Amino acid sequence: MTDAGGGLPFDVVLCDVDNVIRFYDPSRVTALERAAGLAEGTTMKVAFAPETDLPLMLGRITPQEWVHSIVAGLAGLVPEPVAYELGNALADAPFHADETVVALLRRAREHVPLVLLSNASVTLEADLASLGLSGLADDLVSSARVGLAKPDPRIFRLAAGRAGAPLDRCLFVDDTLENVTAAAALGMQTVHFRTPADLERALAPLF
Repeated sequence: MTDAGGGLPFDVVLCDVDNVIRFYDPSRVTALERAAGLAEGTTMKVAFAPETDLPLMLGRITPQEWVHSIVAGLAGLVPEPVAYELGNALADAPFHADETVVALLRRAREHVPLVLLSNASVTLEADLASLGLSGLADDLVSSARVGLAKPDPRIFRLAAGRAGAPLDRCLFVDDTLENVTAAAALGMQTVHFRTPADLERALAPLF
């Protein structure tokens, strides 16, 4: 699917999933924190601290074991039953896909392969299926499946290798600046995603 004449600006799009394609609704967690007298965002701060989050992203623990870790991190802040309610509400938070982003990626895939490159738990495949997005990309590189997580350079090299593209012919899209910086250090073309307009500008040369 790459352009043999070299006319395309890149040979593959490597795209993050969370906070680019998929967005969570934290309103139930926020409401529970408010009811418990807990500062808004406390649960997420505990849940996404590296020592709590990374084992989940590397596939070493299940989502339910992650909830147990969140409960342990909230110990002393709220009673244990409330901590479990908060942890489960976060783990089960509803999510939706950004249709503008999905449409842009579908258009891009008409010209170059699309690979989803995500720090995610083992539920990612099922989550994408629930959104009707199982067939969105040509490949899925999930941290929980490969045992590597962004910004580890090895996961970028793995994704590029699976796509059959040199690093400097990859366009990498992510909302986390640390990951974007790591990809750029490898020579990848990068997009620091904040709004769909960022993605649209980067993909414009394909269209």
